[in-house]
Amino acid sequence: MTQKIRDSTEPDDLVATRAQIIEYQEEIAQLRRSLEERTQDINKLIQWTQSLQQDILAVYSSITWQTGQFITQMALKLLRRPVGTTARDHINKILTTFEAWKINYFQNRRQLGLQSYMPWHDTKEYTLWIKQYDTLNQILLDQLGEQFRQWSYQPTISLLMLINRSNNQWLLEAIQSIQAQLYPHWELCLAYQSTLAKPTIQIIALEPRIKLIDCTQTDTLAAALNQALAQATGDFIATVGEQDRLPIQALYKGVEWLNHYPQIDLLYSDADKLDESGTRYDPYFKSDWNPDLFYSQNFLQHLTLYRRSVVARITGFQPDYPGSEDYDFTLRFIEQIDSSHIHHIPHILYHQRQVSQPTLISNNTPSHCQALQAHLQRLNQSAQVVAAPGGHTRVIYPLPSSLPLVSLIIPTRDKLNLLRGTVEGCLNQTRYDHIEIIIMDNSSVEPETLAYLKAIQQDNRVTVIRHAAPFNYSQLNNIGVAQAQGHIIGLINNDLEVISPDWLTEMVSHALRPEIGAVGAKLYYANDTIQHAGVIVGLGGMAGHGFKFLAREAPGYHWKPFLIQNYSVVTGACLVLRRQVFEEVGGLEEKHLQVAFNDVDLCLRIRERGYRIVWTPYAELYHLESASRGLDNTLKKFLRLRHELNYMKSRWADILRNDPYYNPNLTIEYEDFSLAYPPRINLIDVIN
Repeated sequence: MTQKIRDSTEPDDLVATRAQIIEYQEEIAQLRRSLEERTQDINKLIQWTQSLQQDILAVYSSITWQTGQFITQMALKLLRRPVGTTARDHINKILTTFEAWKINYFQNRRQLGLQSYMPWHDTKEYTLWIKQYDTLNQILLDQLGEQFRQWSYQPTISLLMLINRSNNQWLLEAIQSIQAQLYPHWELCLAYQSTLAKPTIQIIALEPRIKLIDCTQTDTLAAALNQALAQATGDFIATVGEQDRLPIQALYKGVEWLNHYPQIDLLYSDADKLDESGTRYDPYFKSDWNPDLFYSQNFLQHLTLYRRSVVARITGFQPDYPGSEDYDFTLRFIEQIDSSHIHHIPHILYHQRQVSQPTLISNNTPSHCQALQAHLQRLNQSAQVVAAPGGHTRVIYPLPSSLPLVSLIIPTRDKLNLLRGTVEGCLNQTRYDHIEIIIMDNSSVEPETLAYLKAIQQDNRVTVIRHAAPFNYSQLNNIGVAQAQGHIIGLINNDLEVISPDWLTEMVSHALRPEIGAVGAKLYYANDTIQHAGVIVGLGGMAGHGFKFLAREAPGYHWKPFLIQNYSVVTGACLVLRRQVFEEVGGLEEKHLQVAFNDVDLCLRIRERGYRIVWTPYAELYHLESASRGLDNTLKKFLRLRHELNYMKSRWADILRNDPYYNPNLTIEYEDFSLAYPPRINLIDVIN
């Protein structure tokens, strides 16, 4: 009897145990999410602290501080008072302790691998930002409502929405957000694969601009979208998720852009997310058209308008890449148009609901790889597509069977401890072996350095050129290039340390692409924080490095530190380009930019000729920035820097105001992709 009772209760015990395991798993998942959030907070705090540390060191090296120190020391001597422990001593002690802790922290974090992605902007801060800069009052709404009537071009926008087991309330909100649009000339092609709720049917019955399409017998997403597409009559089409929302000005801004730029074939906007309670979070303020980033990440998604006459040439959506139908669709679309016909609206015009069940358009990495591989094949490119961190993609471009000679130009003046590491890394730790190194010796005097420079020339890959003149970085590199034999030129600082043997292979593979003018690398400080992940023009008044001091394993802003992409500029500390491009633009500016900003000017002149600049995270090196040159802490250096700043501001005024690879809603005060206060574009503005 006892045995029978025990047997009958065992299933209940098992159910209870399983329920408890699920509860524990959910608790562990929540704790992991909380840990990742705190880790991201710590990483941002370290970024800010390192920026502050850099500012403090700059103050210590300034003329004003040093003059004050000299006067203080003289005063103490005259008063015969000893120099005790100073505030600077205390600060240096704190910074030294912090640096030791920081290195240990990042070493431990690296052992855990990449962090999972977390929203970059704090949700509460973003909510306040929305209230201040992304909210239209009734006066502005009335004003916009009057303006569109004056437009000469008022196209119909066809919105395609697939309904498949949607949350009825969220579907209702999605449809109502379309009905509320300021711009009235739209149609909604609703393709349903499941039974519609009564409130939804009632709305549809009263709205003549909604077309209901029965897709209950359709078994693929592509086929359902094509049924909706067949009913579309608008000049432009866009897909909309069944649980997402459009802000009231979304279509208005799109058509406003079309009136300003009638040649547009593809138009996309910024977007953010909605949690289950409807709170907006995690905005993605995108760059203007960024082809190499699009090969790494489908950053277009919503809201994107496609000209229907072009869509007619690409036979709609295809079922070949499940989960990546929209990515494949866009890849085939851009094959038909000129890239100058792709525009970006730097405003949040789409709110995408983030829920546990799949959304209309998802990111399926294997399918993304296959769709992109097919696209490259159609373009007759033999590149290979592989998966990248965060569910993204990487394109690996092949090298020719006969490797081109790469000439690495390394300016130096003494600092043998740095130079030796750089040269040895290039010669012995770099897998690309068809190289020559040209060391531009700018008046080294230390016996150890001179002995090394003499000995290293026993290696027939190394040439040393003496240039006894005041330091002029541009001139040193120009002389080096003139003496170089290589088809590919590498501008290399003397304070680099090789991390991966394939760094040069990666950079050369991009430099050989005919549309690419220059290639930059991912550089780290010795403590494994980012020193260079692309240069943003206008940052800090001139140019700055995005993600500076970000932890090496941190995903950053929408995974950008891990994705091949285009920037306006990459640093000259490690820059690779074809010799023909270097000569075409006239090399580095020797007269006006002897020390600073010459790499910025070079890249901008390369872009002026129609080439793109590429930054790749797959070429990784350590960089001890400016260690060999020192700081601008003399009056002569200060005056030289001021002249260089003035030259750049007069030469590149337009792009300093608006870097196309950086969004005007993001700050130019800091290097951390934080929100701009205020944005450099208003909600009712159009960028010309």
